[in-house]
Amino acid sequence: MEITQYFTHDYLNMLVRLLICLAINFVLVDRLYYPKSKRRDFYFTFILINIAIFLLVFFMIFVLEDMKAKTSMGIGIGLFGIFSIMRYRTDTMPVREMTYLFLIVALSVVNAVSISIPLFELVFTDLLVVAVTWVCELRLRVKPSKLIQYDRINLITPEHRDELIDDLRRRTGLNVSSVEVGAIDFLRDSAMLRVYYTPSGTEAPDTVDSKLKFSREDLSSTL
Repeated sequence: MEITQYFTHDYLNMLVRLLICLAINFVLVDRLYYPKSKRRDFYFTFILINIAIFLLVFFMIFVLEDMKAKTSMGIGIGLFGIFSIMRYRTDTMPVREMTYLFLIVALSVVNAVSISIPLFELVFTDLLVVAVTWVCELRLRVKPSKLIQYDRINLITPEHRDELIDDLRRRTGLNVSSVEVGAIDFLRDSAMLRVYYTPSGTEAPDTVDSKLKFSREDLSSTL
């Protein structure tokens, strides 16, 4: 009994390309993105967005072809633009996460609209994107960091940098390597610090990547 008795050739073609797309995005998310960030929320988001965009674009193309429309590529590019500028109304998405979202959206659209492209050329294109991403991750070596509101602003000056790092190591228990000073509030004697550290395998990274500035609530509140 042949499987084509239950599924059409176009649907089987879609399944093959979906599996290829899932495999490539799994490598991007699970092997390149997640080991450094440990962000399970974005892991969940990236995988589901990959599936949703692929199916949406693929089936929309076939619906338009059945309606004798010749704008499938334009629809695919339009959806690509819509999803790539999509912004979640919770926390601001960090630049690294936004870059991976852009890659995943792009690969999902490319795999969905490339119906006439041979599978070998499609897989080669996907692997090329993965290779470039891997080289960038290997070369940059982004260190984990935490955002800290610090109360001893007398130590944020350049001449007290070593003392500042020693104090942060003692109070946080992290192997702090460098510190970036952000907003300074002299009324409260506090400052926002981005603390970079060498992970030991037990620390949990920040769940929210905030900017080095005070929020409106912080600035409007009084001592």
